[in-house]
Amino acid sequence: MAAISAGKSSVTARAPGKINLHFGVGPLGDDGYHDVASVYQAVTLYEDVTAAASSEFSVTVTGPAATPDIPLDSSNLAVRAARLLAEHADVAGGAELTVHKNVPVAGGMGGGSADAAAALLACDRLWHTNLGKAELAELAATLGADVPFALLGGTAVGTGHGDKLTPALGRGRYHWVLATSETGLSTPRVYGELDRQRSGSGPAADPSIPDVIMHALRLGESGLLAASVHNDLQQAATALEPRLEEVLHVGEKAGALAGLVSGSGPTIAFLVPHAEQALDLALILAASGAVDGVHRVTSPAAGARILRPHDGHPAGTGSSYA
Repeated sequence: MAAISAGKSSVTARAPGKINLHFGVGPLGDDGYHDVASVYQAVTLYEDVTAAASSEFSVTVTGPAATPDIPLDSSNLAVRAARLLAEHADVAGGAELTVHKNVPVAGGMGGGSADAAAALLACDRLWHTNLGKAELAELAATLGADVPFALLGGTAVGTGHGDKLTPALGRGRYHWVLATSETGLSTPRVYGELDRQRSGSGPAADPSIPDVIMHALRLGESGLLAASVHNDLQQAATALEPRLEEVLHVGEKAGALAGLVSGSGPTIAFLVPHAEQALDLALILAASGAVDGVHRVTSPAAGARILRPHDGHPAGTGSSYA
């Protein structure tokens, strides 16, 4: 393919964070990875990535969830995504990326994956490579298991390493309160703790999706969904970060239908019946001193999309409490 020269404009794309309504983890494979069976749902907490034409690749990170720990070199997932697309489509030039972060770093919500998905979509439009989401999803899968879902959004079942996605039928809108921590949890460390906990109980079963959670999603019933959410990594995450148990206790005592660690944590997602209960719970959690931040969000949310110039920040980023 002939090289494609980048124009002088800029493009902003938005991609959602996620929670895992179900996360089953299989045994450690010979490749060093675990097969999983996950039900993803995108939430209304977003990452925005602006791509501007440049001769090189660079990234700047802003926003309420920006931290000094985020790499600003070629290891940054948004930069890796832009470079991957440039190599795939033979693009001449680079991109200056600006990431506006709302999703907690290392919080189990796929914030870095959302950055990558938004970068792919923004650069595809900036460079007029016109790959479309199907081809972008193939590239996304090489960057990480959660990146294809950030492109897709909505609700989906993930198998394999989590990147083999099947959109799931569902009804209704769900109200969540997310309790976040300024201290992230390392995903490999949480998986390692899970393996340690399982070491004396024989090989783990192959993961699968229970029928009960798919039935709850088809009916759109918050109560049924609350009774069926599950995360195999939760016990490992709470062992590594014991204060998560306190947060779960506060939320459930305050009337949440269910509380679960999102992915590898430490973010905890509390399901509530209505927006009014979400506000009440958010205030209780914020006043408890047990959490560093609180967000009210809904799900499912749309996948990655191009923002129009007037969309801007911080539209659609949920309601937050420090």
